[in-house]
Amino acid sequence: MPRTNMLNAVRRCAGGGLALLLLGTTACTVVSPIERNHGYLAEKDAFKTIEVGKDTKATLTQRLGSPSTRGTFDPNVWYYISHKEERFAFFNPDTIQRDILEVRFDQDGRVDALRRYDVSDSQRVAYVGRETPTRGKELSFWEQMFGNVGRGLPGGAGKQQQQPGGGQRR
Repeated sequence: MPRTNMLNAVRRCAGGGLALLLLGTTACTVVSPIERNHGYLAEKDAFKTIEVGKDTKATLTQRLGSPSTRGTFDPNVWYYISHKEERFAFFNPDTIQRDILEVRFDQDGRVDALRRYDVSDSQRVAYVGRETPTRGKELSFWEQMFGNVGRGLPGGAGKQQQQPGGGQRR
């Protein structure tokens, strides 16, 4: 077999192998997304069994478990939160389902009100990218690395120092 034909055959094999490898890796990640569930995963009808005015914190804990979080400013508000997100390959995940159950209790610890939230109730929050300025000199990388070169040894080497036991160094 001539040398050029052999090189062409090797290139075709390598190209075909690379194409199969790329096809195989993208088929698993791009075609089928990765789904992840986070938070409280209840049975579908578990929330329907809660009775306003009858159920207490204790019965709710027995039936649904501990809440995902409690109200920051009002401990008589409990939240059961779950969400499902979907990710394609290396892209950022998208939330495809979110369920939040807000349970409010009265002063006696009985369920006072229930409210459900889902993805449609979500709002985007824009974070502010500003920074708080600090006083002082901003050092470059090299100034930080070599800033102490030539400043002398720590502890004032060369000066007379007291030695343990009261003696002087000479």
